[in-house]
Amino acid sequence: MDDEAAHLKAAFGDSSDGEDIGADRQEKESLGTGDSTAWEQVKEINGLWLCRNFLSIAQQSDLLSAILDEGWFVEECNNQAMRFGDLPSWAMELSHLIHETVESVDLSVLPADLLWRDPLFDQLIVNLYQPGEGISAHVDLLRFEDGIAIVSLESPCVMRFSPVEADEDQDVDVLLSPGSLILMSGEARYRWKHEINRKQKGFQVWEGEEIDQKRRISITLRKLSILRV
Repeated sequence: MDDEAAHLKAAFGDSSDGEDIGADRQEKESLGTGDSTAWEQVKEINGLWLCRNFLSIAQQSDLLSAILDEGWFVEECNNQAMRFGDLPSWAMELSHLIHETVESVDLSVLPADLLWRDPLFDQLIVNLYQPGEGISAHVDLLRFEDGIAIVSLESPCVMRFSPVEADEDQDVDVLLSPGSLILMSGEARYRWKHEINRKQKGFQVWEGEEIDQKRRISITLRKLSILRV
């Protein structure tokens, strides 16, 4: 078994082995697929859902190893990798896991027309953020369809959402913990900007406690629009 296959099996299990129902159920419960309360709807923003326990600690470790084994971040000057269409096998497994996790709960986490499109995602961005680094407020380009997924690894951080309309003033902060998954669709995707500001003093504080900022890796999965706007 090669290194990548070993990482995938360790992180996501052996897809060919469906006999151990009890183990499968236990794994799903660890991902939150057996408990609808694992999903949190950000009530201030339509279409914004958070699953804090999407990946277990072991899964996070093996997924991180698979990413680092790609060799994208060997040089310090490289902090982003982008892929279109032909995604790494671990990214496809991650996409399948997102689909299964959303499908398993009786909640409108992602509209059916988005959940059942084929493929669910065909574009990947992996960002590596060193302590103090973040990303400015933005709405993802219209060349990508509705429905965006972000998985966080390593350091926790606060993602701030702000309305696109200038006359509105209602910032919403969301804590992205390691192993969490956030989904944006509808208004959350098109009418709200999102950012991670780790430079402004005191910004990265959650519930009165300062976040210990370390290296953070995020995996963003999107679907290219047929129109390619």
